[in-house]
Amino acid sequence: MRIKDIPKWNRPGTKLLKKGEDKLNEAELLAIILEKGIRINESSIDLANKLLKKYNLHKLSDLSLTELKKEVGEIKALKIKAMFEIFKTTMRLKRNGFSEPIETAKDVYNHFVDRLKDRKKEYFYALMLDSKNRIIKEELISVGTLNASLVHPREVFKWAIKESANAIILVHNHPSGDCSPSPEDVEISKMISNSGDLLEIKLLDHIIIGDNKFLSLKEKEILV
Repeated sequence: MRIKDIPKWNRPGTKLLKKGEDKLNEAELLAIILEKGIRINESSIDLANKLLKKYNLHKLSDLSLTELKKEVGEIKALKIKAMFEIFKTTMRLKRNGFSEPIETAKDVYNHFVDRLKDRKKEYFYALMLDSKNRIIKEELISVGTLNASLVHPREVFKWAIKESANAIILVHNHPSGDCSPSPEDVEISKMISNSGDLLEIKLLDHIIIGDNKFLSLKEKEILV
């Protein structure tokens, strides 16, 4: 059924305008993003229901751009990816990730969890902090399995020096969901910590994010 065949009062856009977004179900909300179907006589609601029946919102957010393009075409895939990225950014801002001082490992976890928890590769970030432990800048250092050649101190500290950081925190994810540090994680942490001592830019912690959990190398006394 095409959208124009649905009574105007019952179309998703009209319902949102008249009744508010909380009165729409997930398929109707997604239909507004999709705008129209991809086949003759297929409405955006039909397409939304088909996607949600196959994936539900949680699984839909995990799809890569390539996977989404196979389902809905390039333009709609871009809209869906942008929608979920906005969700992640909004949640991060609501947790005050960019303004409040970093006081605990949980603060760092909250800042990154929505971005990293479902990644299929390891993403290694460095957070640059000012003297009050507020984030000045975050930098993606490497993508892929961590080793000392990929994560060299110069790649971390060139950004810290450029931003006049007082301290740094390292963050990366384990796609397996297991937060246990690997020997490479420990080696890299100690190497960067020793380099930071020479530069007087302290490594405060290294946070590993897994499946809705995290591990702090500082709290585990691997970093001192």
